[in-house]
Amino acid sequence: MSRSGADHPRGDDGRPRREVVTSPRTTAARNPRYPVTREIDEQTRLGEVYMRSLVRTQFRLALFVCTVLACVVGGLPLLFTLVPELRAVVVLGVPLPWVVLAGLIYPVFVTGAWLYVRQAERNERHFAELVDRAG
Repeated sequence: MSRSGADHPRGDDGRPRREVVTSPRTTAARNPRYPVTREIDEQTRLGEVYMRSLVRTQFRLALFVCTVLACVVGGLPLLFTLVPELRAVVVLGVPLPWVVLAGLIYPVFVTGAWLYVRQAERNERHFAELVDRAG
């Protein structure tokens, strides 16, 4: 039997009709999907690599935030030592170093903590997306 264009059944518009070709092996075994979350849950080597990368990222973020806050807090005494005129400034009857250390430093800590939590959650979202894509 010849498979030329003339042998194909034609539609109303004169073009050959499409044929659906299926495999007789529709029940063939498929490759089992092994999700990355299972790798992590079962603590396989691949799961360890994924978790180590997340922990390392979070650790770097924590070190960065702590370093910035330590520089700010540690730099204040240095600033007041290098610029003695600042020690003489009085704000509402309170010396400026006390105002900064007793009042203004806490909003800096709260802002640093808020930024840390926000970035840590973003890192976890990126990690979850990576795991979902890989799995």
